[in-house]
Amino acid sequence: MSPRIVLITGANSGIGLAIAKVLAKASQEFYVILACRSLEKGTQALDELKQEGIATGNVSTVQLDVTDETSIQAAAASVQERFGKLDALVNNAGVASRHPDIKTRLQLCMDTNVIGPAVVSAAFRPLLLRSASPYSIYVSSGVGSLTLASDPTSKVFRGPSNGEAYRASKSALNMIMIQDWVESRDTPLKVFAVCPGFVRSNLRGTSEEERSGWGHAGDPLISGNTILSILEGQRDTDVGKFIHRDGSFPW
Repeated sequence: MSPRIVLITGANSGIGLAIAKVLAKASQEFYVILACRSLEKGTQALDELKQEGIATGNVSTVQLDVTDETSIQAAAASVQERFGKLDALVNNAGVASRHPDIKTRLQLCMDTNVIGPAVVSAAFRPLLLRSASPYSIYVSSGVGSLTLASDPTSKVFRGPSNGEAYRASKSALNMIMIQDWVESRDTPLKVFAVCPGFVRSNLRGTSEEERSGWGHAGDPLISGNTILSILEGQRDTDVGKFIHRDGSFPW
């Protein structure tokens, strides 16, 4: 049986790397492609897997910058040439910005968190449709839920100052995901938006305090196991929804 090819963007650290670790340890059924802006960081991520005793025979890297269309097309061509298909695309790469200039922070978040995943999905869609059971997963965030954001009793009702750019980008990403799902309903492609939960990552910054969410962030392997459950078919009844580990969020 040929392995299931899974490509993860932003896979050299944080949630993306955690997803790769979970899949690589779960089964040799998965072949994991670490899609990273920097191949050097991708190689470092591979070394980290090896140091943790995780077999890397079914893991490789590809250079992919979600804000560079030439890079995206080159990565898709590489996957096409080597594998001829893609079984799962995990649009994980993302950025947060609280830059004091609103245009700067909005531009950065929209380019990386919305336009990037949309272009990546379009580039890899033909390869996904060559799979017998393809999955397209958009890593979103509960802070992008308009319903929760407008509910004074919600934990995400009031976010941090200058945090609207990140939140708006995740709301917009959810719409990209919905449109992908609508366009895919007559195909085998299963499309999800997924909140990974509040876990350790470089999204908030690279200091230990920021990575740990000031001591409140959980283990990103939790996020990896959520993605694994999707790829194992355990969440197929939630196709087209905005899900998290324990259920789903309102839009």
